[in-house]
Amino acid sequence: MKTPDDNRPLTSAWRNQLHTIIYEADTAGGQLFDVVLLISIGLSVLAVALESVAAVREQYGTTLRNVEWFFTVLFTFEYVLRLISVKRPFQYARSFFGLIDLIAIFPTYLALLVTGAQTLLVIRVLRLLRIFRVFKMGAYLQEAEVLRSALWASRRKIIVFLLAVLTMVVIIGSLMYVIEGEESGFVNIPVSIYWAIVTLSTVGYGDVAPVTPLGQMLAAVVMLLGFGIIAVPTGIVSLELTRPYGPVSGQACPDCGREGHSADADYCKYCGAPL
Repeated sequence: MKTPDDNRPLTSAWRNQLHTIIYEADTAGGQLFDVVLLISIGLSVLAVALESVAAVREQYGTTLRNVEWFFTVLFTFEYVLRLISVKRPFQYARSFFGLIDLIAIFPTYLALLVTGAQTLLVIRVLRLLRIFRVFKMGAYLQEAEVLRSALWASRRKIIVFLLAVLTMVVIIGSLMYVIEGEESGFVNIPVSIYWAIVTLSTVGYGDVAPVTPLGQMLAAVVMLLGFGIIAVPTGIVSLELTRPYGPVSGQACPDCGREGHSADADYCKYCGAPL
């Protein structure tokens, strides 16, 4: 009689083989899987885009919806296989690509309850980011990791900066509401805050504008502040981008399926499993 231990090597070998095909692009099977996946993603996004065209939808609407469901079922099966092929599926499910894979199939099912939700399927285009790994564009992987690391290292400074800007626009919007009033289009404080954000960001839609001299003077100050404020987050991220970063490997962790490890790493930096 076989014990659970007798089946463990077979299960492990099967999972390792599945992991190699799905997550690694160094084998013929892995490359074929990734190329077919990328083509399927492109076709599914194209089908969603075509369905948004009224003339095409009227003539081929049913066919395009069937195509959407076909790719949704296909990507759902692929997502399940990705979870099965790693030892720590919840780690992968919480990763960037894990969340993108889940979001890519969710809108079709949501459309059963909310009309038009299938339009959100265009988010599948984010899955094409895997093209850098599939075609072994190591330099692009390296630059993407540098950019990600720089943004992550800058997060606290950027959050503090955004809170300071939020405080500033609330104060400026409130002042403009008091100065201009409802007769100038500043009907309430939220609308005035909206004007402050648009002006401070130098977008300047012009749908609401001050007409009094004092209001125009305040608007001029806000415009000048906008030029300086735009440079702050750029400087914060630029400082982090100048820091040295080591080469990045395209290998996926066999336990959690996450990528972005250093080229000389022996263990996964997310779950600690051997690479």
